[in-house]
Amino acid sequence: MNTKKEILIGFVVGLIANTIGTLLYIIFFSDFGITETFNVAIEQGHIGSLLALGAILNLVAFFAFLRLRRDQRAKGVLMATLLTAMVILYYKLF
Repeated sequence: MNTKKEILIGFVVGLIANTIGTLLYIIFFSDFGITETFNVAIEQGHIGSLLALGAILNLVAFFAFLRLRRDQRAKGVLMATLLTAMVILYYKLF
């Protein structure tokens, strides 16, 4: 397959995994609803921590792709994780 397409698939999987991880964390560990939790996290400056906890699910996707020998897709997941790190850095600095 096309290398760019494989990286894009991995990138999208990484974003979806991060989103699902964040939502699962909110559902299981928050006393509030999803939007309320995001609003409180933004107000208190904890949105970066919330995103970082959601990014843990990217580990599963990354190592699954490596195990299946889909290295380009694993590279895409890594790129999505780096994007998440940049967003977290932005929220921490500004």
